[in-house]
Amino acid sequence: MPAYGYARVSTIDQDLRLQRAALKAAGCDVIRAEKASGSRRDGRTELQVLLDFVQPGDTLYVTRIDRLARSMKHLQDIVHELKSRGVALRATEQPINTGTAAGKAFLDMLGVFAEFEANLRRERQLEGIAAAKARGVYKGRQAAIDPAAIRMLRDQEKLGPSAIAKRLGIGRASVYRLLGKAAA
Repeated sequence: MPAYGYARVSTIDQDLRLQRAALKAAGCDVIRAEKASGSRRDGRTELQVLLDFVQPGDTLYVTRIDRLARSMKHLQDIVHELKSRGVALRATEQPINTGTAAGKAFLDMLGVFAEFEANLRRERQLEGIAAAKARGVYKGRQAAIDPAAIRMLRDQEKLGPSAIAKRLGIGRASVYRLLGKAAA
């Protein structure tokens, strides 16, 4: 029975070597890895490749369940998809066996904790941003579009919104939005 591995880290600064080594030691012949958030499924092309590729009787390995998903809904969707296709799920660092009632219960508990951890991290981040704003040190992201350049192109060069958008390499809706703000 073929064994496939999936490794994931959230940021480009993180390293996949330890996960790859653990998956290789578990007997995975093919390991797909990516650097993407586990809180969403879209944009995780390597995971989707594996989900599309695995066949009945195969086993999908991860090092920990939170590498697969950080949301209970996504985790349950993935587990249901694997189970309906006859694919087993195993974790190298956790006693996960989706074929037993105890294994399924443990999987669900780990999924709840993974989602809880992600929610706590998000709350701490928002608290930190609020504190920084209160101190006046957090101004948000710098504007990528110069409203003065848009007004200048409209007023001096008599360009319309489509031409301005093309010249600046931005979306036409952005031009309309900034021109509307200027009029208000």
